[in-house]
Amino acid sequence: MDSFKAVFENVKNCCAAYHDVSEIGYNRWIKTLEADRFENGTAYIIAENDFVKDTVTDVYYDTLKRAFLETMGFEVEIEILVRPEDTAALNADKQKRIDQMIDNAKYEYTFDTFIKGKSNELAYAFSTAVAGINDTSDMNTRDVFNPLFIYGDSGLGKTHLVRSIEHEVKKRDPSMNVIYTTGEAFLNELVKQIGLKNMVAFHEKYRSADFLIVDDIQFIAGKDSVQEEFFHTFNEIYNAGKQIVLTSDIPPSKMSTLDDRIRGRFILGVQVDIQPPELETRMAIVKRKAELLNLNLSDAAAGIIAEKVKTNIRQLEGAVKKIKALTAYTGEQPTISMAQRVIKEILIENRPSEITVDNVLNEVANGFGVTPHEIRSANRNAPISLARKIAIYVLREVKGMTYKEIGEELQRNHSTVNISYQDAVEMIKSNNELKATVDEIIKNLRSV
Repeated sequence: MDSFKAVFENVKNCCAAYHDVSEIGYNRWIKTLEADRFENGTAYIIAENDFVKDTVTDVYYDTLKRAFLETMGFEVEIEILVRPEDTAALNADKQKRIDQMIDNAKYEYTFDTFIKGKSNELAYAFSTAVAGINDTSDMNTRDVFNPLFIYGDSGLGKTHLVRSIEHEVKKRDPSMNVIYTTGEAFLNELVKQIGLKNMVAFHEKYRSADFLIVDDIQFIAGKDSVQEEFFHTFNEIYNAGKQIVLTSDIPPSKMSTLDDRIRGRFILGVQVDIQPPELETRMAIVKRKAELLNLNLSDAAAGIIAEKVKTNIRQLEGAVKKIKALTAYTGEQPTISMAQRVIKEILIENRPSEITVDNVLNEVANGFGVTPHEIRSANRNAPISLARKIAIYVLREVKGMTYKEIGEELQRNHSTVNISYQDAVEMIKSNNELKATVDEIIKNLRSV
């Protein structure tokens, strides 16, 4: 034990001499580490708490590996342990400091901070036209772009665009009554005002808008009273020649539980989608976020982030924020190794949770207006029978379950399950509305 302590002191001295380790970083992180033991080619080191362990692992792991090689003459594995103690308060304090540090460096939702690329150029162009930036003197913008319906997966920039419209319109004409809300907030406010018996105020607020922007409008689908209220709100604003902008994760045509009258209103104007950004756009987003955080991120480190995170802008920004937090605490410049570790953590944190049989049955039941219990039952009522066949189809397609496994779950013979699956396949092929419903169910399951 004493010999390993001496070895580790030499390792720490090596680290202190490296030009890429600052004095502040060494004193705060490496110097505080203690030797535990060396066995089976692994050096066990003790950190005072989880925060120190995480920071040393993220920032100084490669440095320690290099120092051990220089001191011992061969490569060793490193395992960082934590001295047993209650670390809950320390972890809470760590998160609080990180949140405070990055809170002042959030994107301002403007067109200037929106990164354009092939994946979003049409949505950007249509949004700037609605906001009055583009020269559209040869046409009446509201005749063409009312409503403007932007759709695409979560985290691709829909909210950034519509908040940019809000910002630009207010800047150009402060007298404009611009209302931004979400489908969920619209629902909650409606329920509240119904309870207060104050629908007059609700109508006056929304129907007097010069610009009505509703984010995640898909939230109202399947909710009859909310759809009815929004239908009349939409008509009032549209017929008055005012502008409506909507966003959703899917186009109106795929909202199977959306009232046909509202779907018809949504497609009166222009629908435009946003696709996941290509590599060049992802690189630009990472570099722009780093710039806003005053983070000197190399092209190589930015490239690692952009290459690994392909479908969600929020994850790109989250990776840059975490690197900023680490560099602020350690006093070190961001490295490729740090970027690799941060990306690995983010991808693990955002890994979709496992889809269970209950998840599938609940989602199918909601989509077809039945209960999971009825799907499992022997009831042959037509709506229940259809839901049951679709549940079998989804269990087969999404979870990859065998006919026997599905039969055991639903207490049915595997041959019966096979027939039900084939029936579902044929019905989905020949019925576009049913296909849209099933697609939405599967999408909802995979986004959990």
